[in-house]
Amino acid sequence: MQYLKTYLDKIISRGNSGLAESISATADEVGNRYLKKFSFTSHEIGLLFGNVQSGKTGQMFGIMCKATDLGFPVFVLLTTDNVVLQQQTLDRVKTDLEGYCICGENDAKIFADNSLMLPTIVVMKKNARILKLWANIFNSTGFMRGNPLFIVDDEADAASLNTLVNRNKQSSINKYLDSIRNGAASSLYLQVTGTPQAIFLQTMKSGWHPLFTHYFKPGKAYLGGDFFFPKTGKTDCVTFVDSLKTPEHDVVIRHLLVSGQIFASGGSVSNCLVHPSVRQAAHQKFASNINAELEWCKTNLAGALSVELRKQFMLLNPDKTGKVTFNQLMDAVTKILINDEAKIIVMNGKTDVENDEYAKGCNFVIGGNTLGRGVTFPSLQTIYYTRTAKKPQADTMWQHSRMFGYDRDPGMMMVYIDEHLYKLFADINATNNSIISQVEQGLDDIKIYYPEGLNPTRKNVLDTDHVEAISGGTNYYPFYPDNDTIDDISNLLATFSETEPYYQVSLRLMKEVLSHIISGPDFKLKSFMSIIDVMLAEAPTTQGILIVRRNRDIAQGTGALLSPNDWQLGGSFPRKTVLTMYQVTGKKGWGDKQLWVPNIKLPDSSVYYDVIDD
Repeated sequence: MQYLKTYLDKIISRGNSGLAESISATADEVGNRYLKKFSFTSHEIGLLFGNVQSGKTGQMFGIMCKATDLGFPVFVLLTTDNVVLQQQTLDRVKTDLEGYCICGENDAKIFADNSLMLPTIVVMKKNARILKLWANIFNSTGFMRGNPLFIVDDEADAASLNTLVNRNKQSSINKYLDSIRNGAASSLYLQVTGTPQAIFLQTMKSGWHPLFTHYFKPGKAYLGGDFFFPKTGKTDCVTFVDSLKTPEHDVVIRHLLVSGQIFASGGSVSNCLVHPSVRQAAHQKFASNINAELEWCKTNLAGALSVELRKQFMLLNPDKTGKVTFNQLMDAVTKILINDEAKIIVMNGKTDVENDEYAKGCNFVIGGNTLGRGVTFPSLQTIYYTRTAKKPQADTMWQHSRMFGYDRDPGMMMVYIDEHLYKLFADINATNNSIISQVEQGLDDIKIYYPEGLNPTRKNVLDTDHVEAISGGTNYYPFYPDNDTIDDISNLLATFSETEPYYQVSLRLMKEVLSHIISGPDFKLKSFMSIIDVMLAEAPTTQGILIVRRNRDIAQGTGALLSPNDWQLGGSFPRKTVLTMYQVTGKKGWGDKQLWVPNIKLPDSSVYYDVIDD
């Protein structure tokens, strides 16, 4: 049986040949580049990286089928610790994949009785009790002592990493995952996520830093970060709530408008997401406010509401369906209001909400953390996002971006958001694009950077002894430098006169100059070179500022190296990388040599994160 072909044929039979083509490309590339080279004697780890809500489950299944064709007999598919999500994933595996023995987390007997006659998939939650149970099952059956194990960890940056790394301990889930993979003769652990920040900031020593990364592109119909948060300007589908007097009123009117268009054109579901805070009291307050607005709409149906809807209707431009008449839209809105069909659904720790509750009809979904990973809202066209945090985390914020997806109509999307939150999302999107560029260009050392005040991830999964932050706008230089050959640097800089204040140069030249510098651990030369690689990956022609000065009679190990004038000159270019090269006389230290000493300043207001392995 050809497992990948069987899976792709099933997708094509459902009328989705484009998805089948994408999955085939991912499976073949990962299979040919990594799976075929697997030794079946080692323990390896890799990363499958895709945009949030861009269809990574299908890509995962494709890779699993390819791996089966290449000889992997046992798969563990991990989900987040959510009963509903684990069951949904198990059901989807049973629906989509043929020719496997498929086990839930309570199917130990099925696993044992199958005795690997059929390739096996075990779907389980990342829950300490469940993981410990299956570590014992794998050990007691003995099947894995002579076989490779393929682990697929969905949302791998959540729960799997060691949250006790800075206390020299190992968290339970991380420990049992180690036990499962190390209990097999060999293993390939595939991390899967749309937010890989925490994973890229793991040390190699930890065993959780990927040895390879594959990025899969979303399909054509996907609306993602670049649609909502473009590089320049603000898209028309974003409204800043700072400028609104009655934002909840505007949100309700907008959602009724869009719902009227959807239902009048034959659709069955229209969702609005309200994400104000993690506090349950705030959820209830917003639920009450939205209910009051719906009552106002009902009371003013033929009057003020009709006037407001007509104004908004003129600006509505549905892309996936033909625009209905205003009378048709008004009839649909009237039916929603008169029959009280608009549901207000609160999702938080106090409420247990099944996904079929918002699978049809007109819904206002309100919540906090429960609106994050693994939760998908169909036909989500209206978002009201005002959640703030004292120390915002990029990966958490991005996972809460439920507006991303395939079934959104770009002509009807509207995101209501605070302006400063919009800027944070735009910054996160810029870094995501940077990560994608680095992966696509094959860089081994992926670098992550964010504006000051925005953390990449939660601190308890980062080894603080090995993860360092390099601040833009700060001047860095080595106290004890050396040059591999002074003449090579002199030749590179020969055309640059010290009488000129500065030169605009390619970052590639800067990188070549720095390649001849030898430094101690006080000057993170490798990090600076990698950061320059990141900038070049994003824009191959990126320019920087070069300042060259010769015959500098400076004492080694004292002062700030730069003269006040040169320090001020470099600071006048806040958005560029500035490399100042001083050739010292060698009369006051420096090994009695006329060394070239670098001083580098990265663009201001950004923090670049670097992992230092021993």
